[in-house]
Amino acid sequence: MSLVINHNMMAMSAARNLGTAYNNLSTSVNRLSSGLRVTSAADDAAGLAIRELMRAEIAAMNQGVRNANDAISLIQTADGALGVIDEKLIRMKELAEQAATGTYSSDQRLMIESEYQAMASEITRIASSTDFNGVHLLNGNLSSEDHDGSGLVSKGKLKVHFGPENDCSEDYYYIKIGNATASALGVGNEGPTTNDAYTVSTQSRAQAALEGIKDAITSKDKIRANLGAMQNRLENTISNLQVQAENLQAAESRISDVDVSLEMTEFVRNQILTQAAVAMLSQANSLPQIALSLMG
Repeated sequence: MSLVINHNMMAMSAARNLGTAYNNLSTSVNRLSSGLRVTSAADDAAGLAIRELMRAEIAAMNQGVRNANDAISLIQTADGALGVIDEKLIRMKELAEQAATGTYSSDQRLMIESEYQAMASEITRIASSTDFNGVHLLNGNLSSEDHDGSGLVSKGKLKVHFGPENDCSEDYYYIKIGNATASALGVGNEGPTTNDAYTVSTQSRAQAALEGIKDAITSKDKIRANLGAMQNRLENTISNLQVQAENLQAAESRISDVDVSLEMTEFVRNQILTQAAVAMLSQANSLPQIALSLMG
């Protein structure tokens, strides 16, 4: 290489190597300080795309777990109200049994009838007032087989969405809750007079009411059994979603998170190269001064 003054090729080479080492050192510092191997698309374009899709899936699954837990709370609210209705039906059964015997006068039986109808009215009140976040549960709004979610207010059975997609076999299912009002259960004077449990005002109607209330309790128990089965299913769904999210999080971590031990090794290497390049650049910048000795 010729000894020249205008172009210091050794200094230019040292400066280029210094720039490369310094950029690599900056990348290592960025990764170690953020904990991420992929901090921008330039780090790993394909990895970034895969990571963002995984992050979206994980976020959706975690929200799905919360959705399923909300549905369990809704079911528990409905089941609690049905438990109170159960107490009312048991009391009505007791009153019907009392009115069915011949040892009471007509006036006394009318007093029994008054409490009997009050219990029926309370059943309807409970069924009509039980709601979860404004969704009425036991008044028949959720008893339809058809679901329509196209409007601001969904109609029909309740749709619980927990999966990240919209596949009916994987991402959602429906909760159907039967009507638990007194008229739907066939008790009290809110329904047709032909119902067995319409009244206990006479001995014969009280005897018929015993069968009618038995059927009402059976209908109510079917609703509760269905809710219990759905709650168990949702609990299993939550466990499955949590396992999926955990495994997907592990896969996302392998793509985006930095291996601190390996990156620290790279950091030290780049730090040494940067320091060496700075030292050599300083030496290379002084070499043209050798030409002065030839000019003296």
